[in-house]
Amino acid sequence: MTLSLISLLSQDISGLWLLLKTSTDEIMHQDITPLCAADIQDQLKKRFAYLSGGRGQDGSPVITFPDYPAFSDVPDKEFQNVMTYLTSIPSLQDAGIGFILVIDRRQDKWTSVKASVLRIAASFPANLQLVLVLRPTGFLQRTLSDLAFKFNRDDFKMKVPVIMLSSVPELHGYIDKSQLTEDLGGTLDYCHTRWLCHRTAIEGFALMVKQTAQMLQSFGTELAETELPNDVQSTSSVLCAHTEKKVKAKEDMRLALDEGQSILESIREPLAKSPEQSLNQDQLDNQTTVQRLLAQLNETEAAFDEFWAKHQQKLEQCLQLRHFEQDFREVKASLDALAQKIATFTDVGNSLAHAEHLLKDLTSFEEKSSAAVERARALSLEGEQLIDNKHYAVDSIRPKCHELQHLCDQFTAEVGQRRGLLNKSLELHSLLEASMKWCDEGIYLLASQPVDKCQSQDGAEAALQEIEKFLETGAENKIQELNKIYQDYEPILTQDLLEHVQKVFQKQESMEEMFHRRQASLKKLAAKQTRPVQPVAPRPEALTKSPCPSPGVWRGSENSSSEGSALRRGPYRRAKSEMSEGRQGRSSSTGEEEESLAILRRHVMNELLDTERVYVEELLCVLEGYAAEMDNPLMTHLLTAGLQNKKDVLFGNMEEIYHFHNRIFLRELENYIDCPELVGRCFLERMEEFQIYEKYCQNKPRSESLWRQCSDCPFFQECQKKLDHKLSLDSYLLKPVQRITKYQLLLKEMLKYSKNCEGAEDLQEALSSILGILKAVNDSMHLIAITGYDGNLSDLGKLLMQGSFSVWTDHKKGHTKVKDLARFKPMQRHLFLHEKAVLFCKKREENGEGYEKAPSYSYKQSLNMTAVGITENVKGDAKKFEIWYNAREEVYIIQAPTPEIKAAWVNEIRKVLTSQLQACREASQHRALEQSQSLPLPASSNTSPSKGNTRNIKKLEERKTDPLSLEGYVSSTTLPKPPEKGKGWSKTSHPLEAPEDNDGWSSAEEPINSSDAEEEGGVGPRKLAPGKYTIVVDDEKGGPNTLAVRSGDMVEVVQEGDEGLWYVRNLTSSKEGWVPASSLSMLLSKSSSAQCLSSSGKTPRSTLTVP
Repeated sequence: MTLSLISLLSQDISGLWLLLKTSTDEIMHQDITPLCAADIQDQLKKRFAYLSGGRGQDGSPVITFPDYPAFSDVPDKEFQNVMTYLTSIPSLQDAGIGFILVIDRRQDKWTSVKASVLRIAASFPANLQLVLVLRPTGFLQRTLSDLAFKFNRDDFKMKVPVIMLSSVPELHGYIDKSQLTEDLGGTLDYCHTRWLCHRTAIEGFALMVKQTAQMLQSFGTELAETELPNDVQSTSSVLCAHTEKKVKAKEDMRLALDEGQSILESIREPLAKSPEQSLNQDQLDNQTTVQRLLAQLNETEAAFDEFWAKHQQKLEQCLQLRHFEQDFREVKASLDALAQKIATFTDVGNSLAHAEHLLKDLTSFEEKSSAAVERARALSLEGEQLIDNKHYAVDSIRPKCHELQHLCDQFTAEVGQRRGLLNKSLELHSLLEASMKWCDEGIYLLASQPVDKCQSQDGAEAALQEIEKFLETGAENKIQELNKIYQDYEPILTQDLLEHVQKVFQKQESMEEMFHRRQASLKKLAAKQTRPVQPVAPRPEALTKSPCPSPGVWRGSENSSSEGSALRRGPYRRAKSEMSEGRQGRSSSTGEEEESLAILRRHVMNELLDTERVYVEELLCVLEGYAAEMDNPLMTHLLTAGLQNKKDVLFGNMEEIYHFHNRIFLRELENYIDCPELVGRCFLERMEEFQIYEKYCQNKPRSESLWRQCSDCPFFQECQKKLDHKLSLDSYLLKPVQRITKYQLLLKEMLKYSKNCEGAEDLQEALSSILGILKAVNDSMHLIAITGYDGNLSDLGKLLMQGSFSVWTDHKKGHTKVKDLARFKPMQRHLFLHEKAVLFCKKREENGEGYEKAPSYSYKQSLNMTAVGITENVKGDAKKFEIWYNAREEVYIIQAPTPEIKAAWVNEIRKVLTSQLQACREASQHRALEQSQSLPLPASSNTSPSKGNTRNIKKLEERKTDPLSLEGYVSSTTLPKPPEKGKGWSKTSHPLEAPEDNDGWSSAEEPINSSDAEEEGGVGPRKLAPGKYTIVVDDEKGGPNTLAVRSGDMVEVVQEGDEGLWYVRNLTSSKEGWVPASSLSMLLSKSSSAQCLSSSGKTPRSTLTVP
């Protein structure tokens, strides 16, 4: 129907175009010769002949040949073109009457007159009615013309008469003055330039109209022949392209109409200037021509607009149809998927909780599928609307609408049927549980009735009433008729459920039988008794408290659980009460602000719980859908050789993480839903369990590598298809890493809204702990990348810091050239600072992808922290510091990336060394207090161990809060001055002073153990001072007269003897003896350098240090 209408419209437009073509061809004079004013514009400008617009008495057009001296020089071709053009301008009706020629030769000679008349007569292309010649005005020429005309009359014989006129007034007798121009004594307003401009514009406009008509005809043909596309994109492209062409065509028509109006106004310009003035016949003809062209153009535009409206409607309806078909395919696929999914809901549940869970799953599925169903119904309504709007493809749209309605109704009915079955299952399981509960309560009742009280008549009657009252409750709780159950719940009675119903019914019957027997016994006892019956059974009072066989155990566990619950929930109620009281005392604005914060806290808590539940479900899905399937014999044929026995590598300890969150953490989080500001306590209580993530992250590189090798395995594709997962397994293996990082974001949000609440400190502490776990996980990822270390990294203590630095070496030992070169060429090393050692490693190139792109580290060397010292500032660079070892025998100049990183490392190293020094001091103090009374008096009073020890103890007590104070640990003669601000320890008793720029720390506090002295060239034995020291190197090779010491022994150097010996008392073994001074000096010179913070612990590299 639409196509036939468009065909008819196209035919109508074609007819209009043919009419327009005829009109334009008439204007362009294509019937005679295709001449235009623009083509002979230069010839017309010569004005040897013109069409003034005047008319004779009978309406004959007047062509004037003005006085033109060079008339004879005009080429015949030009003369013929001008004549042809001028005679083609008047209408066919006027031209059929014949033309009147006015030849003005008043200023010419007779010979010229004769030649002109003969030339005109020979070449004039149209009908002539009359030729009027104004002969020369000169006397001689007039006389000659009269004589010549008489004698040569036969030469001028023409089809029309030739009249010789002597003057202009004679001309007025043939043609009215109003039809003659001013040069012929007339009043006709004629401007040759204006006439030529009008003719050029009119003919150009006619050509524009013709071209517009041709363009519209071609465009209409293209539109009519366009085939409708079969897809949305192509239809949209065609509609867009046709619209652009239509806009261009309309613009061209608008330009043509504007041009015609402009020409029409130019023709009417004389009338606008002077209303009394009238247009001549040629001007009227021009006006008529332009008006006719404008009318035809308007008609053509109207026809085209009507045609375009139909064509546009057709394309828009086609686009609507393609959209409808595309949406139909998508919606139908969604409904088919939903139908397949609902078909899997066959289970009716094996318990009340299971049935509730299935009903909840069905409700959730229905909610999720509601969007697809609503979209299908909306699409059906959209199709109906297209039909109502008289769409051309009704036969294609209506069946699809009916199919969508049918699929939606079918799905809704299927869901309703499933819900009905589950509700039936829920009802049946509720009945069964009610019956079982009723049976249990009955058994409890029988067991709790005291036997001794039932022996009396009153007791028996009371027990009987109690039983009868209980049996009355059975009407609501027990199964009445088993056959009715079979009949009412036949659709859901599976074999297992049927057996369960029978067992419950049997239990109910057994319980009722017990009641009936008890009733019979009690009725006998209720009768009048002649003598009391003594009870022989033990008193079952305990049964009144619990029917369980182990009431103590059961109650104990229950009490424990309730106490734990009370402990957990007690703070919440207290916090809520305190918050309620606080809000009542605040102003209204503060209350509103607190209420807003409370809402935000609840929002964060809901997000925490919701994401936690989703996380637990995702972990379970992965464990059941992937990990468990790897052990499924039906799936083993899909496993590649690379996946055999690799479940632990692929999944790590994900199962441990799942059990922690599912059994513990999620349940405890739910206890804080009413007081989210206290949730930090939940994290703090379970912070140790979160360490399991470190193990998972350490295994992640191996898991990633295995996944990349086997990701194309059909096993994973099959599992993903069964689970209906859009993402592959590797995305779910990343969930634990993402989850542990999510907690700190949620805690930050909660802390932001809980700053004035009771649990703010717990939240801050929990946040710090989680960040610490993240740091530990990150550090552990670097630790496992260390290769080449022979020992156990765990023996080095906790990893405190790790980072990359530029390292220079400056060792006293070794080749001089190598030492000098090392100063200028830094090594790039990655340092790992542990509690007991610092490791130097070389970072290797990063290769691979994902976790394989993580760097690896080659172990180079390690320094024991008990023999380490630091120099905090190095001249020339604020980013450098020194780590030196063994009294500066090994010096490492470390350059950090930034001064802030340097400060952090220096502070951390200082903490380690300070803690070691403090531990050493406390141990020394403890041993000194135990053994100080057994020391002998020295010969010199100012070196007396007893007095010195007393002073030391007193000073120790006075300064025990200062971990860096050395007073109280050496004798009065060797006490160092307190350290200057920003400097290391200065030793006043030492003969050599430390360098000013050596801002270092050392725990080797003895004044003679100074690396600064070594740098100044001091070597060999040093002078000892009485005091207490700790031996850190075994020296058991002493002679019979010398004292043997071992690492860790606490000794006191009492006094100096002869022959370079010192009397030393071993406070640990309570032995005394002499030790060579050279040995002591040597040991002291090998100890850690002064001004470092290294402990005096039991290591083989330290020597004798002051405790």
